[in-house]
Amino acid sequence: DLYQNGCLKALFPHQLKRLEAVLINTSGGITGGDHLSFHAKAGPKAHITLTTQAYERIYKAQPNSIGRVETTLSIAPEASLNWIPQETIFYDNGALDRRLNIQMYKNSKLLMIEPIIFGRHAMGETQISGCFRDQIDLIVEDKLIYRDVTVLSGDISAKLARPAVAAGMGAMASLLYRAPDAAGLCKALRNYLNKSSGCSLIMADLCVVRFLAPDGYALRQMMLPILDHLTQNSLPKCWRL
Repeated sequence: DLYQNGCLKALFPHQLKRLEAVLINTSGGITGGDHLSFHAKAGPKAHITLTTQAYERIYKAQPNSIGRVETTLSIAPEASLNWIPQETIFYDNGALDRRLNIQMYKNSKLLMIEPIIFGRHAMGETQISGCFRDQIDLIVEDKLIYRDVTVLSGDISAKLARPAVAAGMGAMASLLYRAPDAAGLCKALRNYLNKSSGCSLIMADLCVVRFLAPDGYALRQMMLPILDHLTQNSLPKCWRL
């Protein structure tokens, strides 16, 4: 089933072996006052990969105005879902409240990544201020097993420069992989990471990866081989354009 309205659209590239959906924000970006909501469900024994056509952009917002993005993913028993949107670029004086809620069963599988880049370093945008709140909830059979909340406000670049926050890195991502083979993959994934990033097995079937990189290019150099590995080299073509 497909329902869409407003600026959110979905396209389905023809694939012989899997279902793939590409999400498109036809407004070209998000600013204060925008409210985007996306819901997807993988039915029993289904497999779907969800991605985005291009980078999302968080533009300058008016004072006391914030853009909101709410995503809800449901994964039925024995189903598999990949949530792998491309990077979000946060512009100076942007304002974003992003929530991702994932509900799944013990015998379903998940691959999720949420990357964000603060400013376009190649364009000299190295001083970024604004308001950024990001929350990821993972619920397995009605039990919250993982919650991650990031809050950055005011002078974001100054906060990222702190050694205990990001040590001056301007790009980051969070990845969750929940599947029976998670434990066996952790060591292999660590080989792709720089010294500022890390990979942890927080449950027998749940692997968490934190990426920190100087810029979007360096972040991609780490993410691509890991996503290729976890998707068995079936990463959507839009990631290569």
